[in-house]
Amino acid sequence: MISSETLQTCQHHLKSKLKKKFQCVFEGIAKAGNPTLLNKIYTELYITEGGTAEVNDEHEVRQIETASRKPDRPETTIRQEAIFKDLPGRDEPIRTVLTKGVAGIGKTVLTQKYTLDWAEDKANQDIQFIFPFTFRELNVLKEEKFSLVELVHHFFTETKEAGICSFEDFQVVFIFDGLDECRLPLDFHKTTVLTDPRKSTSVDVLLINLIRGELLPFARLWITTRPAAADQIPPKCVSLVTEIRGFTDPQKEEYFRKRFRDEEQASRIISHIKTSRSLHIMCHIPVFCWITATVLEDVLETKEGGQLPKTLTEMYIHFLVVQAKVKKVKYDGGAETDPHWSPESREMIESLGKLAFDQLQKGNLIFYESDLTECGIDIRAASVYSGVFTQIFKEERGLYQDKVFCFIHLSVQEFLAALHVHLTFINSGLNLLEEQQTTSMWSKLSKIQKSIESAEYHFYQSAVNKALQSPNGHLDLFLRFLLGLSLQANQTLLRGLMTQTGSSSQINQETVQYIKKKLSQNLSAEKSINLFHCLNELNDHSLVEEIQQSLRSGSLSTDELSPAQWSALVFILLSSEEDLDEFDLKKYSASEEALLRLLPVVKASNKALLNVCELSLENCKALSSVLSSRSSSLRELDLSIKNLQDSEVKLLSAGLQSLNCKLNTLSLSGCLITEEGCTSLASALSSNPSHLRELDLSYNHPGDSGMKLLSAGLKDPGWRLDTLRYEENV
Repeated sequence: MISSETLQTCQHHLKSKLKKKFQCVFEGIAKAGNPTLLNKIYTELYITEGGTAEVNDEHEVRQIETASRKPDRPETTIRQEAIFKDLPGRDEPIRTVLTKGVAGIGKTVLTQKYTLDWAEDKANQDIQFIFPFTFRELNVLKEEKFSLVELVHHFFTETKEAGICSFEDFQVVFIFDGLDECRLPLDFHKTTVLTDPRKSTSVDVLLINLIRGELLPFARLWITTRPAAADQIPPKCVSLVTEIRGFTDPQKEEYFRKRFRDEEQASRIISHIKTSRSLHIMCHIPVFCWITATVLEDVLETKEGGQLPKTLTEMYIHFLVVQAKVKKVKYDGGAETDPHWSPESREMIESLGKLAFDQLQKGNLIFYESDLTECGIDIRAASVYSGVFTQIFKEERGLYQDKVFCFIHLSVQEFLAALHVHLTFINSGLNLLEEQQTTSMWSKLSKIQKSIESAEYHFYQSAVNKALQSPNGHLDLFLRFLLGLSLQANQTLLRGLMTQTGSSSQINQETVQYIKKKLSQNLSAEKSINLFHCLNELNDHSLVEEIQQSLRSGSLSTDELSPAQWSALVFILLSSEEDLDEFDLKKYSASEEALLRLLPVVKASNKALLNVCELSLENCKALSSVLSSRSSSLRELDLSIKNLQDSEVKLLSAGLQSLNCKLNTLSLSGCLITEEGCTSLASALSSNPSHLRELDLSYNHPGDSGMKLLSAGLKDPGWRLDTLRYEENV
């Protein structure tokens, strides 16, 4: 048992260490243009419904696009300093919190804010120790053995110096930041039980037993992760799942108004960003807002009255050029008028591009010495790169760890990866996206211009195909950048870095036509949307403008739309600044085809009125998949006056019983549903009783047993159903 004086001394030294480490982070935030707004982003969490970790392994830009389409609605929020406090309606104390968020959204800063507030005696003084770890630090110890006490001593020497060899009697919070970056084998099923915090074992075994509650069961844990890695932790080990969302649309505008004090300039920038759906969506991420502000400030200063970047590729090219200029002036002693790209800078960016692409293929966002060596970069060179391109590539150290490196954001890595693939093809004819290469033919092809153009067309075609083959869209943003880099105008911006120009306007047009051909196929909504963003990067807006003109003139006839035009209509509706609070099918068509084509819009809407067309088995199956989708926004569904067969009701019921279904109101008035159909509905609601509140079965034929089953649900405290409408069909 240690004395209170020893404990206080230990706490004082630990808090001083943590303050010194994290205060500089928030000094940086204060310089970012809007400290009050950013502070709110980094202190507010959203509690996810149900408290389970829904995994979304789609590309994070897709996730952001989905979030951007959802209208703002009241949600349960919790401030970071209160994440372990008891919540209304919860009987058990909160032990383990899992916080999700896309790359760059502020998960790490959130945990640092929590730790710093404790270290500065601003919050949670009932907690005696907070030990913040990152998986970047823990990965380095993969081959070593520690007891839990030794692991704490290793990172937080103050506890060892104080002679603390047991933490069972203290109120302790362990923070594990960046689960998605974990390279430890976290096998929760095969790992043996360990209860002794003084027994040495591998770090992964320690973590698993700590998370399972076998080690220090009364300690509290906070784990952060990108959504794709959330399922590494079994749901039964998690008490509460929260999410950090980034900027809402009003907050994006507030950021730029605070960042640019000149009101006219700020309004111009905000207006410009809103005209580009890609830019507006990405500004959901605070890091991207900073990138955008950095670029636009430079463009406005150097090209007064000139055109602002309007595509993602243009934005990232300008960002790269800004960083090259900073290096030239700050580190090379050059003048503003000197060429941006020196041979040394070119070599650095080419090396970083190779690293970006090689590691992107492996799914790595952080790089250790072994990763660098694989790409031909030694650790000293990497430190130099991070020292001169500080806003692109950074070296990080934890409280105690070897050097690790990363790009400032996943999108920067994807851009440099696309740049590397593009430069490699232009310079050598090597298509890095294909397994079988024909590099030896390039010198022969260079003598025949037509063959070169054929090779270029095949290059971009193969990139489109490769991206479409990715089930989760992991090459979506990479493809946008790669196609954007094919434009002569964008290559001109990189003059000095690129020694050869790329595609002709003819190749660009052939690529556009190939993408339109792909849009004529039955692609998923997400893949179609990305292809439209690709067309934007290629400065082709013809399909969208054609449909927009028809919508404006009121002459849109959905009976005559091609598959590509249907995709354009869906893209327009999902990209609209107006929220999708209510979708009414009769505005477009009463046909079954229209419903199938517009299901992505139904899925993104809060309320859908689909009471104008008959529902076939195919339609019911597709609608059921919408109801069971975790990314569906649908809360109210009106299917009144349908001649639904019991087999079709059974299909819909399969969607209703999914735990992902969040429907609150379902209207089936006048659908002629029989006793068998009502039995299916009752069974579905028994399987998932926590969502539906209102069910309208007026003018159906449920029979006595059907009504008995549904009426019983009204009395069941586990069901949320509080309104059941029924009138006999006479």
